[in-house]
Amino acid sequence: MWNLDSTRTIEIAQIMIDSATHKAITRISGSLNIVCDDFEIQNTSGLCRSEKSTYISGVINADSEITFPVSGIGQANSRTLDSFDPAKIGSDAAQMCVNSQDPDTTLPQTTSIIFDPLAAGELLFFVLGPNFNLKTYSEKKSCFSNIGDKVAVNELSVIDDPHAPNSLGAKSFDDEGVATRPIHHIKNGVFENVYSDTYNASKENTMSSGNACRIGVPLGRSADPIPISAPHNLTILSGNQSRDEIIRNTKNGILVGRLWYTYAVNPIKGDFSCTARSGIFQIKNGQLFPIKSVRIIHNLPILLQNISAIGNDSKVVLPWAGMPITCPTIKCDGISVSS
Repeated sequence: MWNLDSTRTIEIAQIMIDSATHKAITRISGSLNIVCDDFEIQNTSGLCRSEKSTYISGVINADSEITFPVSGIGQANSRTLDSFDPAKIGSDAAQMCVNSQDPDTTLPQTTSIIFDPLAAGELLFFVLGPNFNLKTYSEKKSCFSNIGDKVAVNELSVIDDPHAPNSLGAKSFDDEGVATRPIHHIKNGVFENVYSDTYNASKENTMSSGNACRIGVPLGRSADPIPISAPHNLTILSGNQSRDEIIRNTKNGILVGRLWYTYAVNPIKGDFSCTARSGIFQIKNGQLFPIKSVRIIHNLPILLQNISAIGNDSKVVLPWAGMPITCPTIKCDGISVSS
């Protein structure tokens, strides 16, 4: 991508737009970000490390206002141009939008919710991930009380894997020059570890986990003077069911394609709120029927204990104004929604 010129970049963007075109779609918007960075860090103690990286990320939003306003989203992220499919971004957005036409209003209910990777990524980044921060944990502001506690179902494992191939967050050293390594935060349902930078680790008389970040916008690294503690590539390990199989085996539930306004209401207790606004479908005996937006107010520790299926369709996603996440489709039971 270092030699990619403006003409080829425009062609890629046009493919994204053209593949989202449909007679039912009234507006198409999106972005294409291509970043090449050459990062080098040195200090007076002899540290000298450098790394070159490339990133490409595309998103298309397709909107329709023919009957009732509905939308669809397509997103793809990669470290190489060869593994980036611009046509699929647009077609995914168009398919979600078109399939969402003529939605019904759903009644308030407590049901199973299937979160597609984009939606699961929002929960992982904004709600679950901050609880693994050493500073948050040491100040007793995490909703997890003690390392070693059982906090989720056995099938759930969450790892920060900065060495995963093709991950947007992959790097050999962090932005203080500390070597990165995979860290299990939850392993088979058990809370195992936290992440930190050098400053916060030294306050707790421990070593940095290699998670100092100077976050680049829109991607990559920056030259900000003060780093923050953050995961590089927070990942939910894949399960053994396909997305279609999870939907087919759901008698009654809701499928969520994308979440908006996802945030912790009470981080210490784990309470959070979000709105499902794109790709929302009522599931009845494995069949999908489009519905209007629903509001979800729930509790993270309860959600983690009620995960009933994890898909095998892991995808690298980029939450809104967030950092790279890798996650599959997730099904959780006993969630209350309101219209």
